[in-house]
Amino acid sequence: MLAPPSLNRGPSHFRVRIPRSFLQPLLALALLCGTAGRAAEGAGPTVAVTGGEIAGRALPGGGAVFRGVPFAAPPVGELRWRAPRPVVPWTGVRAACQPGPPPVQPALGWNNDIAEAGREDCLYLDVWTPDFRPGANLPVMVWIHGGANFGLQGGREPLYEGRRLIARGVVLVVIEYRLGALGFMAHPALSGESPDQASGNYALLDQIAALRWVRANIARFGGAADNVTVFGQSAGGWNIGALMASPPARGLFQRAILESGVPPDVLNVPLAQAEQRGVALAEQLGVTGDGEAAAAALRAIPADKLAAAAGPLNYLTIGGRVLPRSPWEVWRSGREASVDVLIGNNAIEYPAADAAAAEQGVNATFGALAPRALALYGLGEHPPVPPDPVYGDALAQWGSDSGFRLWSILHGGWHGLRGNRVWQYEFRRVIPPHPHVRHSDELPYVFGNFLEKGGMVTGEFTATDRRLSDLMQRYWTNFARAGDPNGAGLPTWPVYAADTRAFMIFGPEDGATVGADERGPFAALFRELFPPVRPEEDADTRAP
Repeated sequence: MLAPPSLNRGPSHFRVRIPRSFLQPLLALALLCGTAGRAAEGAGPTVAVTGGEIAGRALPGGGAVFRGVPFAAPPVGELRWRAPRPVVPWTGVRAACQPGPPPVQPALGWNNDIAEAGREDCLYLDVWTPDFRPGANLPVMVWIHGGANFGLQGGREPLYEGRRLIARGVVLVVIEYRLGALGFMAHPALSGESPDQASGNYALLDQIAALRWVRANIARFGGAADNVTVFGQSAGGWNIGALMASPPARGLFQRAILESGVPPDVLNVPLAQAEQRGVALAEQLGVTGDGEAAAAALRAIPADKLAAAAGPLNYLTIGGRVLPRSPWEVWRSGREASVDVLIGNNAIEYPAADAAAAEQGVNATFGALAPRALALYGLGEHPPVPPDPVYGDALAQWGSDSGFRLWSILHGGWHGLRGNRVWQYEFRRVIPPHPHVRHSDELPYVFGNFLEKGGMVTGEFTATDRRLSDLMQRYWTNFARAGDPNGAGLPTWPVYAADTRAFMIFGPEDGATVGADERGPFAALFRELFPPVRPEEDADTRAP
């Protein structure tokens, strides 16, 4: 699989500053809950969870929010690069009114403010509930944020504020997880001390720990522990696809929504190779050897120094308990978790850097089929293809197809071929005043938060955008509720099938229409290049 385009450079709308409209409520919450980690007398609603009792905040109009709730012990000191350990119990009532810190991450320009606030002690989650009654039995949606697995944040991102989504009758959980070197680095010294002789994938273990916390505690917030939908965007989608291939994650969720992301094959690295990459990083930081002394020396390095040296480290390690096989192989052979899936992309995600890079990428990806692919895109010696009104010029088309869209179409098709229900979509709404749709632009519509400034995605939103958001939120929450996005008063969204290849188009205005055979000949060539593998033909018959 071709690597997503230049993941260490983010678009300008990824620079995040918290707007005044969000700071004022945070100050009020600090006064309500106290500032020393304990709830002030007479604070908001309380609930007993794993570890102790927490006090949140009642929401205007009903419901409550609990923020910065620990779901595991802080992964610091001796717990760095270990599977999450149980929550450390506390006494009294713990304030749960402010989100936890974002994870440690390298400062890459587009995330500098978040990197400055990053902390190694980051395993916290937020719970937003519209009906704070045990037994309410509401569907649960667990959000896994994007950021290429080495940047951005969950709870502190204004875009993910939960009031508008939970008004649809769902409980929302927003989680943090370790990123970059702290979340994904493998090393022989770390593998040697591991119970299953493997290292890496700590971020996936964090997500599994958060889902286990949800299963154990969410009923106390009005949620149904047996009706959990994981949803995520970009790297969040990659991670969900990996969780669907991970044995420890089986049974922890019943549905999945993957927005602009599936597990990219180029980031699936065999354990031995991942360990050697870790050795190279350790030596760069002055640490040699592969025994206990090396592990101790690595844990003594300040987290920010480690993150800066590692940069955009985000590979999945294949081998061991978490991912015994590549998610790519698991999905291709139909061995992923058999759950309902809603999957899709934006019409334009990222353009390719230039024509030379696009031509090189086509040749590397398609091999013997490259001449046909170059002709479709109008690259190389072929006549240029006029820009498409939806998908843009050749660079926008190839960048979006190769980094995101065609892989999602492929994975959704594979999943459907095994008898699973799949709904595919494409998002086409251009946020004013931007010239075209971009990666992440669907997020304001999913969460219903329209920011003029201060968030990850901003714009000059109008009533048209709010109507489209209403439509998408109804589909998303219907899917979470019953495993089917359709409902009364909504245009029918057909299940994906190989003969029709139906998909839902959101936008360009405020409606939804059904299309067929997304990206037609481009996707057909991709399917020819990567046909599904029958389980009985799979050389590795271990079912994950």
